[in-house]
Amino acid sequence: MRNLLAVAALVLAFALGAGLAWQLTHRQERLPDAPALVLKIREVARLETLDVSLYKKIDFSPDPREQATVWGSIAQWASYTVRPPRGRAIIFAVAHLGLDLRKLDVASLRVFGRRVEVVLPRVQTQVELRPAEVEIIGSNLDSAQTAQLFERARNAFEAEVGADKALQERARDSARQSLRSLFVGLGFSEVVFVDKLSPEPQRG
Repeated sequence: MRNLLAVAALVLAFALGAGLAWQLTHRQERLPDAPALVLKIREVARLETLDVSLYKKIDFSPDPREQATVWGSIAQWASYTVRPPRGRAIIFAVAHLGLDLRKLDVASLRVFGRRVEVVLPRVQTQVELRPAEVEIIGSNLDSAQTAQLFERARNAFEAEVGADKALQERARDSARQSLRSLFVGLGFSEVVFVDKLSPEPQRG
């Protein structure tokens, strides 16, 4: 009886092991390649965006504009001498830092068995001003000069955010988390984000 039980246990263990091996090998075969991954990403990916609130106190004095006539230049000079244009305000804005994951293609992905390497697209920065929240401290600017103030403020915000490495990294982290969840769900056990893809293995 004991021998029969031992044999049965061995047969059961062998069957379970064979079944597990079959599942692993067949799951390996079902892992998507790079082109299939690109299609999966385009099905579910969106613009991964990090939104950051910003504000800055601006002191702005526009430069004189070139006039078409001598008399126009004299009038502008007189105006700037008597009452130079100046605007002071607190400008509020929202910076959108994002990576468009739909731009990933086969040149950005490489599959090695259960490992996938990914080269992320560049971070894009867009600044949206909030004119309704602007606090005017003092201004004698006309509408064109006020628009110039806002445009310079927007450009300054974009340059500042674009140079902030910590914010850029936070935006990339958001994209990494989304892609890692997607690839692990597809059966990959290792997801690596790199600056440059490894060379393809030599095929004999």
